[in-house]
Amino acid sequence: MSWQLYIVRHAWAEEPGDPRWANDGLRPLTKDGIKRFHDVAARLAKRGMEVDIIATSPLVRCRQTAEILSRELPGKPDFVELDALAPGSDLAALIEWTQSANVDRIAWVGHAPDVGRLCASLIGPQEGAIDFSKGATAAIEFDENPPAVGQGTLRWLVTAKMLGC
Repeated sequence: MSWQLYIVRHAWAEEPGDPRWANDGLRPLTKDGIKRFHDVAARLAKRGMEVDIIATSPLVRCRQTAEILSRELPGKPDFVELDALAPGSDLAALIEWTQSANVDRIAWVGHAPDVGRLCASLIGPQEGAIDFSKGATAAIEFDENPPAVGQGTLRWLVTAKMLGC
């Protein structure tokens, strides 16, 4: 049996440096970003994306993205905040947490450029990177849980534009 990991970059957020959010961690999604990601998540669900649990960076824009994903996916999976998904993501800690979650399908919601580095490390050389646009999602399959560095197979990577959102 295979094991699925979905890596999601947070949706469209307010501009960095906006004085309304003195702390960048409080920067939310834009109204349009919320609407577009609802559309993205609904289309992913229609195409068969299912997860048992969602792990998200604790920053507001990622939490909001995880909430939307949870509402749109079948079973309305729970989500948890993980410091390991904050900017500067910690792959070893993510793998350890993923193993302890003891499920077959997980989504990680994080930030660029981290999501691209995480994805690349799981499917190939650790120094690689993949460009993730806002709201993009990748599906990586493993022969077993936990995911092992360089042992995953990228099944697909989709952007909002590819989904017509």
